Amino acid sequence: MNSVGEFQSARDYLNDSARFGGLLEGYRPREAQLRMADAVAEAIEARGTLLVEAETGTGKTLAYLLPALLSDGPTLVSTGTKSLQDQLFFKDLPMVLKVLGMARKAALLKGRANYLCPYRLELHQEEARFLTRETAEQMQVVAHWAGRTRTGDIAELKQLPEDAPVWPWVTSTADNCLGTECPKYSECPLMNARKEAQEADLVVVNHHLFFADAALRGEGVSDLLPSANTVIFDEAHQLPEIAANFFGDSLSTRQVQELGRDALSEAAHSALDLAALNQTVAAVDKACQDLRLSLGEAERRAPWSEVQDTPAVVEAGTALLDALVDLEASLAPQAKTSRGLDACARRAAEQVITLKTILDGSAPNRVYWFETFKRTLVLHSTPLSVAAQLRAQREKHPCTWILTSATLSVAGRFEHLQKRLGLEEADTLRLESPFDFKRQAVFYVPEGMPAPSSPDYTATLTKAMIPVIRAAGGRTFFLFTSHRALREAAGLLRQAQLEYPLLVQGEAGRRELLDNFRSLGNAVLLGTSSFWEGIDVRGETLSCVIIDKLPFGSPGDPVAAARIEHINSSGGNAFRDYQLPQAVLALRQGAGRLIRDPSDTGLLVVGDPRLITKGYGRLFLDSLPGMTRTRKAEVVQRFFTYIANREHLQ
Repeated sequence: MNSVGEFQSARDYLNDSARFGGLLEGYRPREAQLRMADAVAEAIEARGTLLVEAETGTGKTLAYLLPALLSDGPTLVSTGTKSLQDQLFFKDLPMVLKVLGMARKAALLKGRANYLCPYRLELHQEEARFLTRETAEQMQVVAHWAGRTRTGDIAELKQLPEDAPVWPWVTSTADNCLGTECPKYSECPLMNARKEAQEADLVVVNHHLFFADAALRGEGVSDLLPSANTVIFDEAHQLPEIAANFFGDSLSTRQVQELGRDALSEAAHSALDLAALNQTVAAVDKACQDLRLSLGEAERRAPWSEVQDTPAVVEAGTALLDALVDLEASLAPQAKTSRGLDACARRAAEQVITLKTILDGSAPNRVYWFETFKRTLVLHSTPLSVAAQLRAQREKHPCTWILTSATLSVAGRFEHLQKRLGLEEADTLRLESPFDFKRQAVFYVPEGMPAPSSPDYTATLTKAMIPVIRAAGGRTFFLFTSHRALREAAGLLRQAQLEYPLLVQGEAGRRELLDNFRSLGNAVLLGTSSFWEGIDVRGETLSCVIIDKLPFGSPGDPVAAARIEHINSSGGNAFRDYQLPQAVLALRQGAGRLIRDPSDTGLLVVGDPRLITKGYGRLFLDSLPGMTRTRKAEVVQRFFTYIANREHLQ
């Protein structure tokens, strides 16, 4: 084996099967991976911007980690999900560092909601008697854990679920964090994690945390970006939507009500007139409830313009604004007497400005919209494009920017994503999967399906898929573009009394469904958008992926509708330039669940006849891997018979 000194590049390390072979079973150098490593190293050297589409099986994680760790200067790696963030930090990075045999310090940094806030824990422990019994009991569990945790990362406390009601009471938000003024600042887990990150050679963050900083939301990456030599975005196809959320503004009734609770908690330790403040907070709370009620009982997402002139909404919106102004006026005189009250007064002032802006809803190139849930309401102001903000961010921090994902291109072309992210001048590289899709997978578009707009479409497709699911021995992901279709299909499959376990999104949490799917080995999982990407099920357990329709965005989505109108009114063609490419990328993500390993085999089904009957269907077909294609049910049956015989022989 060569000594470390003989290795000059990431390619040298990747070509040494002996080094990686002991750590990765079946490791062998892959040409696509080597090409990506070379391209990343060149981009780092030139301080350039590079988009790399590396399809499943390329091994893109090693292809960017090696050159990043071999380069000078700190690197930020941003992922789309916390699960990939953890995999990178706890699995991939230690392996690469072991292979390199170098002293490189790595750090993991999550958003503030992932860390215990000792100040808020202490503040609310005193008031536990006012909380529900469940929350008070959970508070004691957290307090016990707080005394022994080293990191304060709430993911350590596995006995409490992610949505436990106690978490908002013992974690901070950008709104309520006291920063350097906090009496518990020196023991703050978030601040300690940030300090470690500032001293590291490579920091793993996620997109939400990165863009919270880019939008100046004070999440703490701002200390890291100026010194970064390289920023790498994995799962970069998610960036346009995440960036739009963070460069926009939002205000929820939950945020406003939380401010009222925090103000009362802080006032209990001050000279503030508690009786008067209680009345003011009660008025804020009632105004929040009235504004939610003014928008009807149903849960929905809609443009603000649809309701902003409705008398009941105008009255409730004005009442909430007045109540917030009163709360700000109550807190301002006492703000300097306490760090906590000062933070509450600042939050009230910011919420007044945000609410005024959204209620007015008149700024150009933004879409104003709202979401209602059972008891809460969220108001949003979202930019129609983030290209200018991202371009400014890159100019402000002129380092290497590398964006990678399995799905960045549409029929091999990157223009759609480049335009949305303001990266028209970036270099691009497309690397096809090393998998033998022709041999490993069959792509089936069933004959005789009605138009997707037909009222009996879901029923027809579901009935047609029952023999397919049986041929696959269960082991199926059935993916839907709407919750309504999912519920209808679930009912029909239950009536059919399938001999396989049925796992349905909404009847259990995502993680529980996936764990059950893997452990059962013959289940059928029905899911919508959250199961289309970021899920890795290898081997025989997943042998069939069925997609009900081409995943065009809902025309009723207020942000998408505003973008469509904006593109068309500017002389563009929104279907060609926005809706179609978005749907192609989404379909590629869903299809990507099927073949995750060189030994995987399986069937991909897309029920939508528009793949064949519409001219644009060719764009979808040209963007999918080169699987064996069929429209005949008997070919599907033969394929699964072949797989069953092969598995039996093994």
